[in-house]
Amino acid sequence: MASRTNQRVLLGFALLCAAASPCADSSRLSAAESPPQPSVAAANFPVATAARLAGDGKQTRFILDLDQTVSFRATTLADPYRVVVDVPQVNFQLAPGTGAGRGLVKAFRYGLVMPGGSRIVFDLTGPAKITNSYVLEAANGQPARLVLELEEVERAAFVQTPAPENRPDLRPTIAATPPATVPAAPEPALQKPAAPSDGRPVVVIDPGHGGIDNGTQSSGESEKNLVLAFGLALRDRLEKSGKYRVVMTRDDDTFIPLNDRPKVARNLNAALFVSIHADALPKAEGDAQGATIYTLSDKASDAEAQRLADAENRADAIAGFNLAEEPTDVADILIDLTQRETRTFSNRFAHLLMGEMKTTVRMHKHPLKSAGFRVLKAPDVPSVLVEIGYVSNKGDLEHLVSEGWRSKAVGSMAQAIDTFLAKRLATAGASN
Repeated sequence: MASRTNQRVLLGFALLCAAASPCADSSRLSAAESPPQPSVAAANFPVATAARLAGDGKQTRFILDLDQTVSFRATTLADPYRVVVDVPQVNFQLAPGTGAGRGLVKAFRYGLVMPGGSRIVFDLTGPAKITNSYVLEAANGQPARLVLELEEVERAAFVQTPAPENRPDLRPTIAATPPATVPAAPEPALQKPAAPSDGRPVVVIDPGHGGIDNGTQSSGESEKNLVLAFGLALRDRLEKSGKYRVVMTRDDDTFIPLNDRPKVARNLNAALFVSIHADALPKAEGDAQGATIYTLSDKASDAEAQRLADAENRADAIAGFNLAEEPTDVADILIDLTQRETRTFSNRFAHLLMGEMKTTVRMHKHPLKSAGFRVLKAPDVPSVLVEIGYVSNKGDLEHLVSEGWRSKAVGSMAQAIDTFLAKRLATAGASN
């Protein structure tokens, strides 16, 4: 135990040095790092009632109908080419299927990207520039409108505008209230804080996706909603025992950047991080069913694991963040040693979890896999990603929307967490 404590101290020092480097990301707007601000009643949020595209492959216009005017900020990004429009929180009441592409736009998506702030992301067919953007007030029986006009340009002429991570012109209208479940003040330079004062182990539950990122979708069901319901049920089950302090990375329909999810666990000196997802396979790849448990590895255990990791690791791109600005990994022998030990604990929990879940829910034919998931890369917090089923499989989807199935699955997961943490605490006590 003493050697592990020393490793944590040295790891904190290594991360402190890394955070002081120019690559450290200090500007990210995240629920884990934003200070509390006064909230705004949901009834006051602007309502978007319709959205449409017009034009062709040379010039394309986007129009969003609103019940009131809003401030906004438009940004262009490359590799892949995108346009990102940030607005205060909007209640999107758009028709099902809204988001199909036309002209310069392959497709667009929209949703909450932070508490108090929404985002519209356009995937472009190639480089383009914003030639005009404005908001029209309601007049002559027509609603208020946000209009964005795009024009095709050569790659050499494309200019990427800075990502609007600090947007003072929008800040007064955005109620940036973080979820109460996420720590509002980060530790300086990612150092590990002391354990919570009540001494209980911290379990962090991470419902995948959220906000602008719907995840996979099938038969009218979105992954982000299914896994949030599952995560909340698991939280309630664990809290009922009183053994743990349970923290959610999100407890509502908010987007949390990938790097900020494991950061929540690190800031709280968590004993375990569990990310919840629900996969889907493209029709061309056939059918699959059952729950799968993933751990971190440098090389994927199979092609399906690699496909899933690649898809999940694109969440920030889906939400429009500029991945080129992500901090680089810290190459340090101390971190490597600590992460090896952490992976051992992660694999141990994965096996325990499989043993419990297989008695109550259907498991994938290969239930234990590994790949390079970004959310599992906290170097000193045992972490797993659980795909609780395939929304692309009719039988799995029926289970995923069933409260009875969810209760059984949550029960087996809670039992695995009990067993795992009881053994770790006993080992830690014997070492002291």
